[in-house]
Amino acid sequence: MLLARTRLLVATLWAGSLWAVGYLAAPTLFATLSDRVLAGTIAASLFKNEAWLSIACALVMLALLWVSKGAETGGIFAGSAANSAAKTRRMLLLIVSTMLACTLVSHFGLQPMMAALRAAAGPGGVMEGAAKNEFGMLHGISSSIYLVQSLLAAWLVVKQ
Repeated sequence: MLLARTRLLVATLWAGSLWAVGYLAAPTLFATLSDRVLAGTIAASLFKNEAWLSIACALVMLALLWVSKGAETGGIFAGSAANSAAKTRRMLLLIVSTMLACTLVSHFGLQPMMAALRAAAGPGGVMEGAAKNEFGMLHGISSSIYLVQSLLAAWLVVKQ
């Protein structure tokens, strides 16, 4: 019972942070700041912090799911409740692993490329330079991955 409640707490923290940063804080920055370069710099910092929080939440969730494996008494002769718990655990492992993969691809794959384009663009910003199309494509891919991760986070909370 305590493990399940702890998993729910971690899943809620993870989902809430994803939604707060991606769908509240970042859009608010661009809506309120007149300097879009500054808004982008702050948003990038927020997403960097969110990525590290996501990695930490994923590792905690994986550890909690690993510990809960010992509580299962599943097997060929186990009752339906034990088999259901094992199936739920496998589903949660899949969700958490996919969310972690989304974070790793975005943070260590796409974000460095986007940061390099921002740095090369100079003070005028990436949207004024020649790299506008490439940055827009990377941003679109990153946004799509973030949306998938956000939807998986909702599923993770519901499945607890």
